[in-house]
Amino acid sequence: MPKAARQKHNGAPKSSPYAASAAKSAKTNHIFKMNTELGQHILKNPGVAQAIVDKADLKQSDVVLEVGPGTGNLTVRILEKAKKVIAVETDPRMAAEVTKRVQGTPAQKRLDVLLGDVIKTELPYFDVCISNTPYQISSPLTFKLLATSPAPRTCILMFQREFAMRLFAKPGDKLYSRLSVNAQMWAKIDHIMKVSRNNFNPPPQVESSVVRIVPKKPRPQISYEEWDGLLRICFVRKNRTLRSAFVGTSSIMDMLEANWRLWCAQNDIPIEDGPAGEDDGIEMEDVNGNEEEEEWSGIMDVDEDEDDTPAFFKEEEAEKRAQLLKKGSKRKKKGKAAETVRRKVLKVLEQDTELAEKRARLCDEGDFLKLLYAFNVEGIHFN
Repeated sequence: MPKAARQKHNGAPKSSPYAASAAKSAKTNHIFKMNTELGQHILKNPGVAQAIVDKADLKQSDVVLEVGPGTGNLTVRILEKAKKVIAVETDPRMAAEVTKRVQGTPAQKRLDVLLGDVIKTELPYFDVCISNTPYQISSPLTFKLLATSPAPRTCILMFQREFAMRLFAKPGDKLYSRLSVNAQMWAKIDHIMKVSRNNFNPPPQVESSVVRIVPKKPRPQISYEEWDGLLRICFVRKNRTLRSAFVGTSSIMDMLEANWRLWCAQNDIPIEDGPAGEDDGIEMEDVNGNEEEEEWSGIMDVDEDEDDTPAFFKEEEAEKRAQLLKKGSKRKKKGKAAETVRRKVLKVLEQDTELAEKRARLCDEGDFLKLLYAFNVEGIHFN
C-alpha cells in the first residue's frame, strides 16, 4: 500500500481554506497599501475615533467637512450625528472605499465625496470640520479653515504632536513661533487629547494630538498681510532683540524704505531725498558695530522648520515683495530717505513701544499689535 503524501509543516496545503483566505488578505493589502507619502495613516482605534466626534459637539443640523476620510472610520460616526458629511479625499482608492462603506444604507444620500486636493479645492458651506489631517498639509489647511467665510463654528483636527504644540504655545515656550502668534490671533485653540502612534495603521513615526480650533467672531479687523509681514521680521531670529532684528539687517531696512516711499507716493507726501551729508550718512551695522552680514529674503523663517505662510490671506505674490528688496553694497552710505526710515524705526522701538530690547520669543499678541500700530502711524507698512 503506498504511503500517504506527507504534508509539510511549514505551510498549509494548497486546497486549505486558510491558504485561500491568506491569499485574499494579501491581495487586499496589496491593493490598499497605504501611501505614507500622502500621510495615509488610518485611525484604527474606535474609542479614539468616537472621542474625536464627541468633542465636536455636533448638532443634527450640522454640515461637517471631513478632510482625508480614508476608509471611513470617522465618517460613519459623524453621519450618526450630523445632517451631512462632505469628505474631501485625494486618493481615488480611499474615495471608493468610503463610498462603498455607506452604499445601500440611509446614510448614503448624506455623504458627498469630493475627489481632489483640499488645499486647491473650493469648499462648499460647512459648520464643523473634523480631520485626521495628513501632516504635510497641517499649516495650509489650518489657515484655509481660518480664512473660510463664513467661518466654521469649530474645527477638531488631528496633528503631529509638535505642530499641535506650536499652535497653542505661549510666549517663552520653546516652540513659540510665528505660527503660534498667527493662529492665536485668528482663533481660540485648545488641546483635547494625545493619540499614540499605535492607534494608526500603519503607525506613523511621530505621536499625534487632537486640538480644537474655534475661529474668533468677528475676525480681528487688521490686515493679515501687514500682520504676517511684521511677524516674519520679528521671528527671523526670535532670540535676537527687536532692535537688532530691524535695524541690524540691511535688507529689512531696504524693504521698509521701499514700502515707506510707496506709502508717501500714494498719499502725496514729499520725500527729502538725495545723498546724505557727511554727518548724516549711515551704514547698516549690527548692535556690536560690526558690518551686517546676514541677509533676509522675506520669504522663509530661519527659525522655523517649514514655511507656515497661508497663501489664502495673500493678495500679492512673494515676487512682488521681492521686487521691493533693493540689496546694495553693505558699506554703501545711505541717503536721507534711508536715514529718515531708520529714525522712524528707532522711535517706534525705543520711544513709542519701548520694545527695542525685548525678544520676539517673549512678546505676546498685544506687543505685536502695539508694534504694528506704531509703525503704521509713522507710515511704515509691511505688505
